[in-house]
Amino acid sequence: MTTNVNRNTAKEDRISVGQKLIYGLGAFVNNLLGAAMVTMAIVLNLGLGMNPALVGLLGALPRFIDAFTDPLMGYISDHTKSKWGRRRPYIFAGAIISGIVFAMLWQLPKDQSENFYFWFFLIGSTLFYIAYTIFATPWVALGYELTADYHERTRIMAVQNFMGQFAWLVAPWFLLFMQNEALFSDMIDGAGWLAIIIGIFTICIGILPAIFLSERFIPIPTSKNDTNAAKPKRAKAAVLDFFKGFMITIKFKPFLKLCGATFLVFNGFMMVAAFQSYVIIYYVFGGDQVLGAEYVGWAGTVSFVATSCSIFIVTKLSSMLGKQKAFFITIAISIFGYALKWVCFTPDNPQLVLIPPIFFAFGLGGLFTLMGSMVADVCDLDELETGERREGMFGSIFWWVVKLGMAAAIAAGGFLLNATGFDVALGGSQSADTLFYMRLADVLVPVLCSVGAIWMVATYPISESKALEVRQKLEARRGKSGTSSAAEPIATSELAQA
Repeated sequence: MTTNVNRNTAKEDRISVGQKLIYGLGAFVNNLLGAAMVTMAIVLNLGLGMNPALVGLLGALPRFIDAFTDPLMGYISDHTKSKWGRRRPYIFAGAIISGIVFAMLWQLPKDQSENFYFWFFLIGSTLFYIAYTIFATPWVALGYELTADYHERTRIMAVQNFMGQFAWLVAPWFLLFMQNEALFSDMIDGAGWLAIIIGIFTICIGILPAIFLSERFIPIPTSKNDTNAAKPKRAKAAVLDFFKGFMITIKFKPFLKLCGATFLVFNGFMMVAAFQSYVIIYYVFGGDQVLGAEYVGWAGTVSFVATSCSIFIVTKLSSMLGKQKAFFITIAISIFGYALKWVCFTPDNPQLVLIPPIFFAFGLGGLFTLMGSMVADVCDLDELETGERREGMFGSIFWWVVKLGMAAAIAAGGFLLNATGFDVALGGSQSADTLFYMRLADVLVPVLCSVGAIWMVATYPISESKALEVRQKLEARRGKSGTSSAAEPIATSELAQA
């Protein structure tokens, strides 16, 4: 591992606090839409009486479409040539379309068959996720290119990660809002109005990164004559170029290391996310669901606060020691937190349940602060080797791996729970072996996954000095062309006409 140089960020590489906050608002919108789709899905079961299995299927099926639409949108964004840039037109349009489709999706007609609701929601949610991709993929890519500075990239990701966390603080209150009898006739009516509020918020806030942020890399638009002359060959060439770029991206070893580490840390956490609730309720509180649920809620609140605080600690560690070492430290702290569950999750002193989240929150807090910054460094190295900027493709594949892995982890977690011998009919009378295996899985799975992630990042080749070397070579190659950050902020009316 190359020694870090710890140089200061140049004035021209700094992103103002205001710009970071505007980019962070995109994270809040992005996470809010994802969290709303998950938390509001309960309406399909409790409000419309749909089979829970069908509700789960509705949550999973549109994700398979992401496997195609995410990289495709990344490719389109990377290769767009316009005076407004590659990313901002899609962020602007995607925020508007996502907000409208989301609001319409939850205007559920009453007194229809289960089959009707299934197809209504499947088609509607598929359209929503396509619109969501149009917004989210270019927004992610824009964050990778806002600055070329090694440390400033981490600060940007820290702000967006911090602001994105608030969506998960708000979302748990959606159910209470939807079933408020003083405001709505029923839960379905409440969901419709909540969706309208979220849709308006998405439009008003989601367009801000497109209007106020600048892109660093602005391809020069081709002339109309060149465009028209190339049309007969463009479709076939674009398809071949898409698959070529896709294969180059998924074979790029530094990028694969980041994807693998993210998959392990995040999905190791997700796989046993339900276990924590079960262990608290059935082991710590002997099957008392009311008291257990209260402590589950408090543990979640502590985790949110700890995650938010850890983001700033991780950022400081990264500036002092480099991203790899910061990753090792934060994941080691989270491993300690997971191991601490074995001691603190005890019926003898239930209040100790609130201690482990303080430590294992560093895992997710550090992960999505550092990984986004490291992917941006990967984009530079890829350009040095291939001559192309592929932030959209890298970002789309990275987050698709996260989403696909999350779905697989949740499914695997259910099988793992069954493997412990847990039987909901037994309530608080679970066998001693079942409780032991539940506790063991709750600790061991995320610890092993985190150790695997450390091993992967240990061979990640881009240190601070390497990133600086790559940047110097790129800027020498580019000269002053193609690196302009002078794209003007977009006037809302002007971009709407586009």
